[in-house]
Amino acid sequence: MNPDQTPADEMPLIAHLIELRARLVRMLIALSIVFLALVFFRNDIYTFVAAPLSKVLPAGSHIIATDVTAPFIAPFKLTFFAALFIVVPYWLMQIWGFIAPALYTREKKVAIPLLVASVLLFYTGVAFVYYVTLTPVLGFFVNSGPQGVAVMADINLYLDFVLKLAVVFGFTFEIPVAVFLLIWSGLMSSAYLADKRRYVIVICFGVAMFVTPPDMFSMAVVGTLMCLLFEAGLFFGKMMEKRREAEAA
Repeated sequence: MNPDQTPADEMPLIAHLIELRARLVRMLIALSIVFLALVFFRNDIYTFVAAPLSKVLPAGSHIIATDVTAPFIAPFKLTFFAALFIVVPYWLMQIWGFIAPALYTREKKVAIPLLVASVLLFYTGVAFVYYVTLTPVLGFFVNSGPQGVAVMADINLYLDFVLKLAVVFGFTFEIPVAVFLLIWSGLMSSAYLADKRRYVIVICFGVAMFVTPPDMFSMAVVGTLMCLLFEAGLFFGKMMEKRREAEAA
């Protein structure tokens, strides 16, 4: 310890660490409460998530478990992610409460709408997977197999497949926020991004090829969606630049 440094000088850092620990504890408690509330409905939650697959499976086919513990573990695993999905807004509120005092008023005015938009866009991406994308993708896989092959999905593998798609589309829908932040921070201008649009399109479809299941339909949907979301972020970025120019004038 530096002899010239008093305990009072150390107090702000200690206070921040104590506050951070308190907020982390609250976040874990919230997750635990929601998980315990949902765990009694774990099988119903899995049935809900498995509904798109049940629609496209051939008659006589059903979801199977290749591991004895899978029928017990998979619903618990899904319930944990469902609880995490629900408490994300509360977690973000705790994170915001920790970092907000260090931001300027102008930054807060931009950060709050972006925070709300990020949450809503992520939820929209997950909903898009379940209600729009999942059934056609599963139908493609089930119907593209050779004749005489009985299609049965493993309970764990199907869950991993759905979670992967949910995360991919959830973060894909964050593209407008990312583009807006690039323009707002001054790292890139809207004119520069518009000029590089052809490269962005190639990157979007390249990323879609690696993050989606190995079929052209999924890649085309995700790639096109990423391009449209990029254009949305570019549009709002241009509006923000025009507002800045008007205020400066």
